[in-house]
Amino acid sequence: MDHDQRRRHIAGALLRIAEQRGLQHASMREVAAAAEVSVRLVQYYFHTKDELLLAALGYLAEELGARVTRRITELGSPPAPRDVVAATLTAILPTDPESIRLTRTYAAFYSLVLAEPDLTRHGAPHPDLLEGFLANQLRAAQQAGDAHPDLDPELTAAALLALTNGLGSSVLGGQRDADAALRILTYQLDRLYVPR
Repeated sequence: MDHDQRRRHIAGALLRIAEQRGLQHASMREVAAAAEVSVRLVQYYFHTKDELLLAALGYLAEELGARVTRRITELGSPPAPRDVVAATLTAILPTDPESIRLTRTYAAFYSLVLAEPDLTRHGAPHPDLLEGFLANQLRAAQQAGDAHPDLDPELTAAALLALTNGLGSSVLGGQRDADAALRILTYQLDRLYVPR
C-alpha cells in the first residue's frame, strides 16, 4: 500500500468500529487490531487519537459525497436544482444498507462529541459545505421560478439538513421506518416549491 492507502485503511478500521459499537472507548490499540497493523504504524500515520478521528470523519464525508454525487448523476443532465436538493437529502436518509451504515457511523461521531466536547475545537467543514451547496441549489431554484421567492436559502438549507439528520436518527432509533421518514421529507420539500 502507498501512504494514502495505508491512512485510509487505518481510518476505515476506525469507521467500522464506529458503526458497530461507537467511539467512546475505541483506542489506538483496538484500531490497530481491526486494521491488522501494529499500534506503532497507527501512531506513525496519526500522532493522536483526535487526528485519527478527524481524518476518519473526512473519509466518511467523502463516502457520503460520492453517494450524493451518484444520486445527482442519476437525475440526468442538467438536473433541476429542486431535484438536486431532493436527491441530496434522500441520499442522506438511512433507507438502504449503505445509507444506514453511513448514518450509524455519523451518529457515533455525534455521540463522541457529546461526551468529549473538546473535539469540536478542531472543527469539521463538511456540514457547512453541504449547507452551502443546498443553499446554492435553493437559490438557483428561486431564480428558475421553481422555489418560493420569499424563502431564505441559507436558513432553509440548514433547516432541511437538520430535519434530514433528525429523521435519520428516528429511523435508526425505530421511531419510524424509512418510508415514513421519506414521506415527511418530501412533504417539507414540496412546501418550498411552486407547483410544476
